Amino acid sequence: MTPLYTDVRLPVRVGLVGTGYAAKLRAQTLQGEARAHLVAVAGHTPETTEAFSQTYGAQAVISWRQLVEREDLDLVIISNISRDHDLIARAALSAGKHVVVEYPISLDPVEAEKLIALAAQQNKLLHVEHIELLGGVHQALVESLPAVGQAFYARYVTISPQQPAPRKWTYQRDLFGFPLSSALSRLHRLTDLFGQVATVSCQSRFWDAPPPASEAGFFTACLCAASLRFTNGVVAEVVYGKGETFWQAERTLEVHGDQGTLIFNGQEGRLVRGEETTPIEVGSRRGLFAKDTAMVLDHLSEGTPLYVTPAASAYTLKVADAARRSAETGQTITLSN
Repeated sequence: MTPLYTDVRLPVRVGLVGTGYAAKLRAQTLQGEARAHLVAVAGHTPETTEAFSQTYGAQAVISWRQLVEREDLDLVIISNISRDHDLIARAALSAGKHVVVEYPISLDPVEAEKLIALAAQQNKLLHVEHIELLGGVHQALVESLPAVGQAFYARYVTISPQQPAPRKWTYQRDLFGFPLSSALSRLHRLTDLFGQVATVSCQSRFWDAPPPASEAGFFTACLCAASLRFTNGVVAEVVYGKGETFWQAERTLEVHGDQGTLIFNGQEGRLVRGEETTPIEVGSRRGLFAKDTAMVLDHLSEGTPLYVTPAASAYTLKVADAARRSAETGQTITLSN
């Protein structure tokens, strides 16, 4: 295929924002990828950034603002706190860089749309990572969905107990944002399967950390329970909870249809039809960031299509923001699609 971007030369010179789990997996992938070279890293603290950069043979940069302005970078990968994703993406696109960002692209759906427009104006890649679509559960679900006939109800629950809750940005309100926005994959699996959403209702709760941690916005647990009605008639429930309040982990995804039910518990799947149960083979969760990175490099160098569009991610963010507004007002939110 013909490359879409005439400015791309191999190896692609990469700048990485972040030093956490996702950033580590990106850096490991880039180490073994001949088509890319990790040039520079910007992290939260100088000590952590220096150690991370030495591990992966990159240069430590004092701030993401300095990183995006570097002339020796082609691509910026954003793997830090959710609150700053849109700020960094805007700066990188404006500086003429291609951008990969872990979801969410922004906590604000309006800003997400503006970033998509800016990327088009700059003729630069803006890719929002959604590795849940590449994982074995989702792939098995998509392949098996016709077996249940006409789907009418879905339920997706992820509960993650943590004792004690860590003092990390993922437990800090202003950095993490509304839970279903920052944990966007919980909704995105369903919008990928069932399309547009007609209405959203949601309830949410935070358990604040004891002072003085609560004064910095830290919480010990959060819970969101949303009900979605899709325009095709499917009704779905999404429950997301984490932290000290919970004592039993759960990761369950169910789809009910008029000819059967699909149930995925963790990495195990089955099709249920009355007393008949058929196991479903589920692929591994490993290597998904590497697969995403490879697909980005394929897209930049050869023009091959990516597995998700930023518009699709921005739409799901719109659904998540409707859930936020519902939780704050107690009202059911109607989406204009």
